[in-house]
Amino acid sequence: MAFTYHELKDKTIGQLRDIAKDLKHEAVQGYTQLNKDHLLVALCTALGIPLHEHHDAAGIDKAALKAKMRALKKEREAALTAGDGEKLKALRRSIHGLNRQIKKHLV
Repeated sequence: MAFTYHELKDKTIGQLRDIAKDLKHEAVQGYTQLNKDHLLVALCTALGIPLHEHHDAAGIDKAALKAKMRALKKEREAALTAGDGEKLKALRRSIHGLNRQIKKHLV
């Protein structure tokens, strides 16, 4: 049975040890002595599961937004060295808004 990281994380230590019992991988060797956090990492390594779930941004051009954010960050650095507080605040709000826009479209 194929597991995801999130499914494994929701299981108890006993259930994780039952899964590890059937695996013949050096990462889960000594699974009875591992705590849940270490056993979870070992199982993910043995099963080839990424340690966190990746999210894709749907409905937006994430690369373009990231490029715009990089340009705004350069402007922010210039405003910071110039001591322009009002421009600095506006740039920070713009960067924050773009970040929120990306997070809103994560799937």
